[in-house]
Amino acid sequence: MNKIRMTKSEKALENSLIKGEYADVDNDVFREIARSVAARKKDAVLNIRVNSQDLKNIKRKAKKSGVRYQTFISEILHKIAQL
Repeated sequence: MNKIRMTKSEKALENSLIKGEYADVDNDVFREIARSVAARKKDAVLNIRVNSQDLKNIKRKAKKSGVRYQTFISEILHKIAQL
C-alpha cells in the first residue's frame, strides 16, 4: 500500500485536529466564513512588469511574513482595491 505524503502545513493541520484545537461553529458563522473565502477566490490572471529591485524587496517582505510573494502581492492589491 502506498503511504500518503503530506506537506508540512497539512501535517500541522492534522496534528491540530488530533489535539482538538478546532471547535464547532453554528451554521450562521459557517456561512459567513464560506462567503469570506469565496470572496477571496482568485479567478483572474494578471501579468505585469515591475522594477527588479522592487520585486526583490517584495519577495523579502513576503518571506518575512511567511507567505509566497504572489500571495503577498495579491493581498496588497486586495487591500488597495477595498479603499
